[in-house]
Amino acid sequence: MTLARFVQKNAFRNKRRTSLTVLSIAFSLLLLTLMMTIWHAFYMSEDSAQSAQRLITRNKVSLVFFLPGYYREKIRSIPGVTHVVNESWFGGQYKDQKPENMFMQFATDPQEFFDVYKELSIPPDQLEAWQKDRAGCVVDSDLAKKHDWKIGDRVYIKGLIFPLNLDLTIRGIFTAPRPTESIYFNSAYLDEGYAPVKGRAGFFAMLADSPQDVPRVAKAVDEEFHNVERPTKTESEHAFQLGWIAMMGNVKAFILSICLAVVFAILLVSANTMAMSIRERTREVAVLKTLGFTQGRVLGLFVSEAVIVALAGGVIGTLVAAGLIRLASRAPGLEIFLAGMRVTGPTMAVALLVAATVGVVSAFIPAYHASRCNIVEGLRHIG
Repeated sequence: MTLARFVQKNAFRNKRRTSLTVLSIAFSLLLLTLMMTIWHAFYMSEDSAQSAQRLITRNKVSLVFFLPGYYREKIRSIPGVTHVVNESWFGGQYKDQKPENMFMQFATDPQEFFDVYKELSIPPDQLEAWQKDRAGCVVDSDLAKKHDWKIGDRVYIKGLIFPLNLDLTIRGIFTAPRPTESIYFNSAYLDEGYAPVKGRAGFFAMLADSPQDVPRVAKAVDEEFHNVERPTKTESEHAFQLGWIAMMGNVKAFILSICLAVVFAILLVSANTMAMSIRERTREVAVLKTLGFTQGRVLGLFVSEAVIVALAGGVIGTLVAAGLIRLASRAPGLEIFLAGMRVTGPTMAVALLVAATVGVVSAFIPAYHASRCNIVEGLRHIG
């Protein structure tokens, strides 16, 4: 029998205890993988080339306060800005409040919207049809597929923020690198239907000449409106998105605290299992040393057993986490927040590395003491 086979046999000799340990570690690694995936999606995901050049200008006080529409042309005149488009969150209700009927709606300018969001693709004839129809709209291709929408279909949206109900006609269906769960309609429709917002915008999205120009343009825009009644805050699109996340609280601290608690729990479970297993095998250790196994070899055997058990739980946990993320990203109501989120290879590798490290740390101390066991005392041990 080879050493590898010997280690494998001993790792699973007590099937019930080992199975429970593997499941406990798997559940902990599942949580850890989920948290790391969310962290990566929120704070480490790479922006597209167009997104890295895009900035958002909003009211400095709060996003709920509108900005004057004439800010758009002033922003356009700032060196480094190539395109500017106005956008306003509508926040209406489609059909009912069921999660599967929730999606985002924005009022914008059809003439320049796709110049700012260049990664969105739409057939030229559909774009032209939208630009000519004030009651027209364009929808994300995944959203259209979900609701079985086609060109020419009518979409009725009840206003919840504004006292205005939308009766829109789908004039175009655009495709995006990642699902946006969004629908865009002509801001002229909102202006004519609700006079108080006429000539105003919720925020402005602009495209800079290059990613290197983004900090300079952001500073220039805010300096332009520094001493006015409605000052602005301009930031990169990614920073703007993180601002929405920050409204939920200190997400970073929450994720980190869960990760630390999970690792500590894994360590306790694995350490308890290995301590029990090694203590029960004191006489076996004495026999191995009698047969010529060195202290280092005995130590390596026990540590290897712990690593195998921990990695088994880690593999199960990460695979289940990947499946859950995949299902959740398609679940009604969660698509808006988890669209495009997935467990990456590096995330799984880190999770498995944590599992292996925990296996080594949890087994080292009891394995070290066992390896130093005196042969005579070990053979006399009863337990």
